[in-house]
Amino acid sequence: MSGETPMTQFDLVPLNPTFGVEVTGLNLTTVSAGSLFPELRALFEEHSALLFRGQDLTPEKHLELAQLFGPVEDREADARKPGEAFKIPEVSNVLEDGSTSGEMDLKTLNLKSNFLWHADSTFMPVPSLVNILVGRIVTTTGGATELASTRAAWAEMPADLKARVQGRGIWHRFSHSRKKISEELAKLPMFNKWPDTHWNAVWKNPVNRREALYIASHSFLIDGYDEAESAVLLDELTAFCTQPRYVYAHHWSAGDVLLWDQRAVLHRGTPWPYEQPRKLSSICSSVKPSDGLPSLRITTEPA
Repeated sequence: MSGETPMTQFDLVPLNPTFGVEVTGLNLTTVSAGSLFPELRALFEEHSALLFRGQDLTPEKHLELAQLFGPVEDREADARKPGEAFKIPEVSNVLEDGSTSGEMDLKTLNLKSNFLWHADSTFMPVPSLVNILVGRIVTTTGGATELASTRAAWAEMPADLKARVQGRGIWHRFSHSRKKISEELAKLPMFNKWPDTHWNAVWKNPVNRREALYIASHSFLIDGYDEAESAVLLDELTAFCTQPRYVYAHHWSAGDVLLWDQRAVLHRGTPWPYEQPRKLSSICSSVKPSDGLPSLRITTEPA
């Protein structure tokens, strides 16, 4: 793995030959802006994905950690009553009464849409920088979270495939990914809150200048192509980026914390026995201008 890290006090074990490390010897509850976060952020920039096992990260500490990366993403801000506190999102099939949602319930169908390769929030006016995912309730089998490095893949992508998308913008829509699973799901108001977004196809990391392809299951149109042509090319690009060489599959234990750079990593969930409860806590932090947002924006509309 290229690059050096200043975090010599921690042990690092590669998650995959091309990206990601497991960090041992670090208690995330001790991380603050002035202590350890600069080192943590350096690891994040260098390796794109970080795994910490056996953590005791309370909801309060989870939120504090996310706030160190940037403004916490709040997709329910428009529905929250004045004074009502932010509620940490959950990736879960557990209902309020403790039972689990049925396999064809809209709640479960929405979980199934997460089985598509995606980066979070590409459809929002400000996309996310990081997702910090915490294992709370895990299943006996299945339910892995898979990560794929679009930075490593872009660096090794054949020139002819690169040329078909490089320098172009890509359009994103939340309901587009949901429509692949269920027409009914795609019509829900929560998936139609935001207008389509238009981002550059490649995101350059402002710290190390490494480029990554910026696509998602929410992507539906590439500048210069019609929707049918775009769909074919997006499938081809996703297939290249999600070859085993660029993928790490994480099998959860309670207390695991997995976080990754949404600018350079795709992810997806995998099926599990739906009668078994599963709950992961997920907080995304939004990008700031210093994370490269200005260069991602399309400043002119396509001809």
